[in-house]
Amino acid sequence: MRIAESELILNKDGSIYHLNLLPEHIANTVITVGDPDRVSQVTSYFDEIEFTIRKREFFTQTGYYQGERLTVISTGIGTDNIDIVLNELDALVNIDFTQRTIKKEATALNIIRIGTTGAIQKHIAVDSFIASEIGIGFDNLLHFYQSDDIQDLKLASDLGKYLTWDAAKAPYAVHWDENLGAHFVDKNVHKGITMTNAGFYGPQGRVLRAPLKDTNLNHKIEAYSYKDKLITNLEMETAGIYGLAKLLGHKAISMNVVLANRPLGKFSTDPKEAVDRLIRFCLEKIASYPH
Repeated sequence: MRIAESELILNKDGSIYHLNLLPEHIANTVITVGDPDRVSQVTSYFDEIEFTIRKREFFTQTGYYQGERLTVISTGIGTDNIDIVLNELDALVNIDFTQRTIKKEATALNIIRIGTTGAIQKHIAVDSFIASEIGIGFDNLLHFYQSDDIQDLKLASDLGKYLTWDAAKAPYAVHWDENLGAHFVDKNVHKGITMTNAGFYGPQGRVLRAPLKDTNLNHKIEAYSYKDKLITNLEMETAGIYGLAKLLGHKAISMNVVLANRPLGKFSTDPKEAVDRLIRFCLEKIASYPH
């Protein structure tokens, strides 16, 4: 079935609408970062950069690291942007733009998020790494898709009941890709449940001037456990990436460097270096990932 112009929107040069990319511009391994400035921080380690383009908050570079062709793209902040980036990346590899039809053979991307986060557990030190085994969305992105079969409905329901939330605020939970995830974990990486929030301030329990509706929410989250797993950290993209990646047949892992420990009130003294360590770690893991 042909996809209408209003649904698959292309620019005059044939590129996908928001990302401004053509299919040949992206590699099968994609690194996502939130901050557009972080794209160049990642690609500074590349041996070669073959393509660069920027539109709005979406900055993309494709090149080579130790012989591996990689794409690095900034998403901006939040799962609303993740909805754009994941759907358009998928379209680039799985839709024929000329015919406006879905390709018969699907391509699966490897998607690695390199992000920053706040730890919600006291024992997780600032500047340490967390690999997200599960992403729990406190936004509502995945509820707009037929996605029950890729969600952990029992975990989401259990957490919703624990927080005494009504059905309209129900979270969603999605697991990482186990094979990709296992490759990125070593003794120096924490594993845990990552909470993806709908905002940076109130939704993550921060108070500046606007009062919170539930001042104990972070304490409840810190104390919660499910099958002996704790919620380890808060951020704003992981659950959306996991949900859409799994829904569209891609593999995803979210790697996070802890810039803040929320219960202890501590923040990294050198966040740029902390992020750089995670970048180097992830690039080495990508280079050694078996094909």
